[in-house]
Amino acid sequence: MTDLFDDAATLQAVPMPDADVRFARGFYRPPTSTALLRTLLDETAWRQERIIVWNQERLQPRLSAWYGDAGSRYTYSGRAFHPLAWTPTLLRMKAEVETATGERYNSVLLNLYRDGEDSVSWHSDGEPELGPAPAIASVSLGETRVFRFRHRQDKALRPVSIALEDGSLLLMRGSTQRCWQHAIMKEKRVCGPRINLTFRQIRQG
Repeated sequence: MTDLFDDAATLQAVPMPDADVRFARGFYRPPTSTALLRTLLDETAWRQERIIVWNQERLQPRLSAWYGDAGSRYTYSGRAFHPLAWTPTLLRMKAEVETATGERYNSVLLNLYRDGEDSVSWHSDGEPELGPAPAIASVSLGETRVFRFRHRQDKALRPVSIALEDGSLLLMRGSTQRCWQHAIMKEKRVCGPRINLTFRQIRQG
């Protein structure tokens, strides 16, 4: 598992070919990260969406919610999602993440991993609305979960794993989505809740 990072909130490059991935521990720290987790658990309009996987409709193994600017519609897994209006908490976090990453975002997808049984399978965020080289900033709150990368073409490259700890920030941009897939697997150990927020720029019109 990649463990090259100190406790600074500054984004540091993850050594991965064909990718631009950066990571910061402690972007949010307790008690701030703890307060954000509690607030988002209570404020967010969580849903368990039905998606299309291998031509079959299934319930996602996690809860989710989509917030953003009007018109920032997002389509994945055979479903179109229209954003809810930004909350003050999400707008504040968006501004802080934009300052840290130097990028601009008009939407955020929140995922709630309730326990170790909740997961996300191997995929790339390659939807047309994101453009050819999207910048996606991922904030983690709560339980640590392992974020895994694998190269889409070069099977000789070793997978990369990063422990996404409470308050951490992960930035993926450039060719990352084109060349790599990522996933969070189910855990056998007992896991508390984790919220992941992925800030994105959706191309409109």
